[in-house]
Amino acid sequence: MTTILSASSVVAARTELLADKVLKLRAKGFIPKLRVILAGANPASLVYIGHKKKMCQRLGCEFELNRLSSSVSKEEFLNEIKKMNEDASITGCFVQLPVPNQLKDIDITELIAPEKDVDGFGAASIVDMFKGRDPMFVPCTPKGILDLLEHYKIGVSGKTVTVIGRSLIVGKPISLLLQNRGATVSMCHSKTPDLSIYTKNSDIVISAAGQTRFLGPQHFRTDQSQVLIDVGMNRDQNGNLCGDMDFEALKNKVKAITPVPGGVGPLTVLSLMENLVTATENKRQEDSQ
Repeated sequence: MTTILSASSVVAARTELLADKVLKLRAKGFIPKLRVILAGANPASLVYIGHKKKMCQRLGCEFELNRLSSSVSKEEFLNEIKKMNEDASITGCFVQLPVPNQLKDIDITELIAPEKDVDGFGAASIVDMFKGRDPMFVPCTPKGILDLLEHYKIGVSGKTVTVIGRSLIVGKPISLLLQNRGATVSMCHSKTPDLSIYTKNSDIVISAAGQTRFLGPQHFRTDQSQVLIDVGMNRDQNGNLCGDMDFEALKNKVKAITPVPGGVGPLTVLSLMENLVTATENKRQEDSQ
């Protein structure tokens, strides 16, 4: 019988713990505060930011959205990031991607102060993962994937894993994190000639390709032994939210699978909140020394 790897039970348990941490921090005068810079009005970005705002409010954290024009100049954009980094009341921050074309040559990952880099995309996080250790702030979606696997007691040491997609947000960091935990990882992408060679020979398959239901039963074994993690957030021709995997066609043919929505997505937001609370705890420790 296939296990549906839902995030609901994970989020419920971890949210309660986080809320307790926030209460204790606030009692000592330290308020977790998240600021997001958004250049333009990308509809999907506004939805993602809305989820993060709601979670902040649910936990008792403060949230600020700094909306900039889609025509914002590089100088103004960089100045806003500088002010955000220097504002002592802000304990965590990031720039919501994508950014307008005139800003795309800026390496945004290098601009956020390391102690506030709750997205975990900065150089310090990358170097830590490359050297075989978990960074202070694990990138949010990879962190959510690891938490989901741990919650459902799905071990990765000694397992073969295929990761589809090589982005800095998901593919590359989750590959490093899994290797550091003893998994043998293959990274596939748009230039991989025969994807099913890799997917059929893997214990765990993680897809972050952003292609609507392009993975079906033909990509996997028939022995119900595989675990499928779908990071895709796509819209089908009817406007329904769906993943990279054909959930309905696969849900009774594999050992375990994440739904979309309700799988990795909520854990990404939760991971951001956990990183925010960690950043605030670190600030409290530094200020007390």
